[in-house]
Amino acid sequence: MTKIDLLIRNAKELLTLSSSFKDASGLGIIPNGAIAVREGRIFWIGRTDQLPGDFVLCPEGREIDAKGKVVMPGLIDSHTHLIFAGSRENEFEQRVQGLSYLEIAGRGGGILSTVEATRKASFAELFSLGKKRLNRLLSTGVTTIEAKSGYGLSLEDELKILRVMKALQKDHPVDIVPTFLGAHAIPKEFKDERSKYINLLVQEMIPEAAREGLAEFCDVFCEEKAFSIEESREILETGKRHGLKPKIHADQLSPGGGAELAAELGAYSADHLEYVSQKGMERMAEKGVTAVLLPGASFFLSMGIYPPAREMIERGVSVSLSTDLNPGSSMTESLPLMMTMGCLFYRMTPQEVVQATTIHAAKSMGRGEEIGSLDTGKKADVLVLDIPNYKYFPYHFGVDHVKTVIKEGKIVHKGPKLYTDSVP
Repeated sequence: MTKIDLLIRNAKELLTLSSSFKDASGLGIIPNGAIAVREGRIFWIGRTDQLPGDFVLCPEGREIDAKGKVVMPGLIDSHTHLIFAGSRENEFEQRVQGLSYLEIAGRGGGILSTVEATRKASFAELFSLGKKRLNRLLSTGVTTIEAKSGYGLSLEDELKILRVMKALQKDHPVDIVPTFLGAHAIPKEFKDERSKYINLLVQEMIPEAAREGLAEFCDVFCEEKAFSIEESREILETGKRHGLKPKIHADQLSPGGGAELAAELGAYSADHLEYVSQKGMERMAEKGVTAVLLPGASFFLSMGIYPPAREMIERGVSVSLSTDLNPGSSMTESLPLMMTMGCLFYRMTPQEVVQATTIHAAKSMGRGEEIGSLDTGKKADVLVLDIPNYKYFPYHFGVDHVKTVIKEGKIVHKGPKLYTDSVP
């Protein structure tokens, strides 16, 4: 007899996203699918009617009947700014009244206003705020996120943010992949001494974040109003020397060559890309740089311009979608809503937005061998959705379709109970 910790059976559609199960959909769908989990890993996967007869549940084991439901990999949010204090609803109102994002920043709002609030917040306050956001992400089916610092902009406060992430990783089931983003903006105290801040980044902040093992990636906001190509190259090359893998905020507000720099430095992803060039797309495809696209930001800022997602896909660039969870340009924890936006704003298909929030998102953070698809030996990060087929997921938007979220073989979230006809 073979003991199993968790058994999921009878899934109407089991989306594996694995090349081991090739089909016309490109999602590796197994009809009437089943998954057996052992010690947090997928032990067996296939059709329910082909389950081995010697499988038995452990005494504490669980079985899930997924009849009529869709089962798929846990969602992966590949670009978030998880840890910050304060909120900016007043700026939202100002944008509604006609001011631009850059005009608001010029009046003392924007990133630096969140920096001020985050610096004042205690470790405990940031931990509590981060945990609430993780809970919301989990409730939408997210099991792994990439999270950036960037609202401290000092050695002490950037390390505080990263340490909060590390503490949350131990406390919460959602996996956090930490990124150092000290190069998010020039802080007020260095307004007229930007070279001194860049020296602080490369001589103290990046080395210390790496020495303490607080970050896996190093990111930079490469933009006309933030950090130049030359500054961004120096920051990311410094990160690489200290063992931090490169990512880059690229070509969001203006065409600046960020995508080309991402390819030059072997970045895992280039993010935003509203103004990406033809050459940038070509270089990303050649070097295998994932495009992390953030429809919530374009939508929330009323930019009226979107990255050329269709052209990127046709050129062979892997495209991921993310919330860009942050207080200024995309205040949301709903990755499923980003999937709907990906279909409507980017003309991506339901198949493509599923790939963009699973296997391609995993690739963007170097986790493709562990998560993002369902196959034997991989982490049992699994989502059970109360929908008739995968196309329905982005179609029926703004509501909760999550029935069960499983992280490394353990049930960590169940969807809300519904009222019945007989209410006591």
